Amino acid sequence: MDSTIIILIVAVAIIAAVLGFFSSRILNSKDIEKKRARLLLDAKRDAVSFVKEGKAEAEALKKEKILQAKEKFIELKSEHEKVINSKDRKITEAEKRIKQKESKISQELDKTKKKNQELDRQTEDVSKKVQSLDKKTLEVEKLHRKQVDELENISGLSEEDAKVMLLDSLKVEAKADAMNFIQDTIEEAKLTAKNEAKKIVINTIQRVATEHAIENSVSVFNIESDDIKGRIIGREGRNIRALEAATGVEIIVDDTPEAIILSCFDPIRREIARLSMHKLVTDGRIHPARIEEIVAKTEKQIEDEIIEVGKRTVMDLGIHGLHPELIKIVGRMKYRSSYGQNLLQHSREVANLAGTMAAELGLNAKMAKRAGLLHDIGKVPETESETPHAILGMQWAEKYGEHPDVCNAIGAHHDEIEMKNMISPIIQVCDAISGARPGARRQVVDSYLKRLKELEDLALESDGVTKAYAIQAGRELRVLVESERVSDTDAATLSYDISQRIQTEMTYPGQVKITVIRETRAVNIAK
Repeated sequence: MDSTIIILIVAVAIIAAVLGFFSSRILNSKDIEKKRARLLLDAKRDAVSFVKEGKAEAEALKKEKILQAKEKFIELKSEHEKVINSKDRKITEAEKRIKQKESKISQELDKTKKKNQELDRQTEDVSKKVQSLDKKTLEVEKLHRKQVDELENISGLSEEDAKVMLLDSLKVEAKADAMNFIQDTIEEAKLTAKNEAKKIVINTIQRVATEHAIENSVSVFNIESDDIKGRIIGREGRNIRALEAATGVEIIVDDTPEAIILSCFDPIRREIARLSMHKLVTDGRIHPARIEEIVAKTEKQIEDEIIEVGKRTVMDLGIHGLHPELIKIVGRMKYRSSYGQNLLQHSREVANLAGTMAAELGLNAKMAKRAGLLHDIGKVPETESETPHAILGMQWAEKYGEHPDVCNAIGAHHDEIEMKNMISPIIQVCDAISGARPGARRQVVDSYLKRLKELEDLALESDGVTKAYAIQAGRELRVLVESERVSDTDAATLSYDISQRIQTEMTYPGQVKITVIRETRAVNIAK
């Protein structure tokens, strides 16, 4: 009984719960529908208000744009009116100028008409005077004819015979007077020309400072202490051998205190060796690899210095527009000599002499200076040439666009070609003055240097030879060869062949030692 009641109670409870659940769902759905309706009304109201606001903003924006357009139109209209007014003013001014010109032209035409009328009157007067002169001329001729007839009757000679006799006598007297005048003029010209030439040459020489030729084949490298000598020599002499091989200069380390002697006939090599040693001693790192590096940098430095010397020389002489290659050639002349006379100093001297002499003669002094500076450029070729230096210099000058007068002066200063202008003999004379003065040149030094150069050139003609240096005043010839192309056996054979060629082809005092150096290097790089 109790369980039945309990089951009924439970069933009633479940039914009540179910009914409660479904009733609550029904109520909730009605509330949701009401809320949705309210939201739709609110959205419609918001949309209507948004549309009204958008229309209002659009209308305001439209009015603003219309105002801006009107302002822009007014601004453009004012600018256009300004332009039109400016053009009107210009047209008005142009019309005024045209009217002024027309008035001037009309005035000039009036003046011209008046002048023409005046000229017509003068022409009439002249014609009247001419007619009167013609009449008087006829009267004079009649009188002259009458006098001639009377003279013919008195002298018994005709007019033609008298003319012939008078002309013959006048010719004889004029010829005699002319010969005397010509003779006196020639003698006076000779004396004057001789005196003027002496005066010009003397004044020119006196106005140019000169130097005596001092050409040495050795340089002295000063050091602070004798301890540096050991570092330069290196272990077993490897440093000094590397220096000699890289520069081609004989380095003499003896008992001379605080000095090392650099011996070589080529001043460029001596300068490279001197600067390289200075850098090595200053740096403190002296070993073969460093020596080769410093020598290569010094050679580049000397090349730059040659260009700088050329530029400074042409600036000092006031020469402009010279081709860069010619400037480089001028710089190389600093390290060349002609019979013991420094070539650059000689060329500067000739340029100054030529400029002074040309100014005295009323010629182009600048062109004379230019030709004087360049007259010996053919003496500094980078490679040996059989062409005479005057012709070679002329060819270079023509190649680099020099004036024909300058080219002719260069080529003709030793009479290889014909002189075609007044600058050419001036350059020849000034070259002779510079070279012939006492102390200017030393024949012995030049021939000695030429012999050493021939020694090196002979060795360089052999296959596999990279460098050749004549050292010890020409008593030794050091030849550097490529190890890949020349073996040890070939090196001995090469040394013998060069010695035989020297014996048969050259003239030399004493003995010449030929040393062939073949060096093998193994180089690897640690990465």
